[in-house]
Amino acid sequence: MNNERELLQGAYADFNARRIDAVLARMAPDVVWPNGMEGGYVYGHDAVRKYWTRQWDVLDPKVEPVGITCDQRGRWVVKVHQVVHDHEGKLLVDQIVHHAYQFRDSLIARMDIE
Repeated sequence: MNNERELLQGAYADFNARRIDAVLARMAPDVVWPNGMEGGYVYGHDAVRKYWTRQWDVLDPKVEPVGITCDQRGRWVVKVHQVVHDHEGKLLVDQIVHHAYQFRDSLIARMDIE
């Protein structure tokens, strides 16, 4: 179980450093990922890459895990301090959110925002 925890911690560090390939390497090729900007989901590595690239063109998000637990459904739930600025440095969001992950073959198969 520590493997999932370490994988998630590394994914957040890589996301904050904008290392897309390193984060995608932690995901199943057919990953289901929430589109937090427009709603719905994106599917697969290419779609996640396009979504994040589009997001980072207009926003500067940082997400720091402050707790990681496994719930009764077998999902890994990450309590996240999310801070989002625009590119001029204006604070847009400073909140706690919860990300719920499902794994398949030791890779992230799905993430939901709760």
